[in-house]
Amino acid sequence: MHLLETKVAHEKTGWRIDYVGDEGAKVSIRIADSHAASEVEAIQRAKDVMVQLTAYGTRGGGRSINPYDAVSNGNFDDNEPLLDTWH
Repeated sequence: MHLLETKVAHEKTGWRIDYVGDEGAKVSIRIADSHAASEVEAIQRAKDVMVQLTAYGTRGGGRSINPYDAVSNGNFDDNEPLLDTWH
């Protein structure tokens, strides 16, 4: 999904963050008021949830490619080699 828009709404039960992508794709995440006091905090919490989901092999519905990819949060260290890299 290629992200086109992020919509944030505050409802009675908390925050709703909608990620809208191309071809009508949409992901909605709900955050309770007790977990986010502001729109900025709600968006950050929603991002944290999405990162946690990617660790469970959501690429095309299949498993992660390798152990490093499975546990990666997307922050790649420039000075650290990938797992199973030999020099």
